[in-house]
Amino acid sequence: MKLLESLEKIKFKKIVLLHGEGFGAWCWYKTIAQLEEVGLQPTALDLTGSGIDLTDTNTVTTLAEYSKPLIKYLENLPVDEKVILVGHSSGGACLSYALEHFPEKISKAIFLCATMVSNGQRPFDVFAKELGSAERFMKESQFLIYGNGKDKPPTGFMFEKQLMKGLYFNQSPTKDVALAMVSMRSTPLGPIMEELSLTPEKYGTGRRFYVQTLEDRALSPDVQEKLVRENPPEGVFKIKGSDHCPFFSKPQSLHKILIEIVQIP
Repeated sequence: MKLLESLEKIKFKKIVLLHGEGFGAWCWYKTIAQLEEVGLQPTALDLTGSGIDLTDTNTVTTLAEYSKPLIKYLENLPVDEKVILVGHSSGGACLSYALEHFPEKISKAIFLCATMVSNGQRPFDVFAKELGSAERFMKESQFLIYGNGKDKPPTGFMFEKQLMKGLYFNQSPTKDVALAMVSMRSTPLGPIMEELSLTPEKYGTGRRFYVQTLEDRALSPDVQEKLVRENPPEGVFKIKGSDHCPFFSKPQSLHKILIEIVQIP
């Protein structure tokens, strides 16, 4: 009861949930239900070419295009309204992009085992330890998709299912893994290969928080630690026993942390 009362007093109750590579709004189903139960107003968006958005993934070439649903959402917010953004995995790049372009619309940005890049970095670079250099990946990876023909640069990628299970879902319930297996789509390559331009005047004024997942095989705890060290946020939280998908493997712990961050004055 106490929690509901203290959340009542919070000025900005809107929370926007942004999925990572291959996922869609559907991956947040537990988080949405839990946030609604305590009176907050979560919205999960499908980024362009993701979830049930009908755009062909292969036509999405820039981070601005990929983030369009988020940009539209922020542009339509009332003047005095702010939101809390939560970005998972490569969705962190959309968070950084939004902090740079709409700093006045965002009260807090929460990076969930996400690509919290520094100025001039590409979201892909964060995964380089696991996937090798971007240049090599673009040439050799067997996961690439050539939407414009083999003679043209690759347009997307999609991991093989067995590999996904080991990388992303090593602690997730089998039902959630089954849901993911029938719902995941390929990821556009352009947006994660784009260097972000982030300025101290805009991006730098944002309130950032990072949530680390300690059993993560897609973005190892070491890499997450490095991101936080190189680009320190206001607060760092850790979820023990969580794989790369805490919304599946540790929904309760994730919920508690989100509520804690929401309540930070």
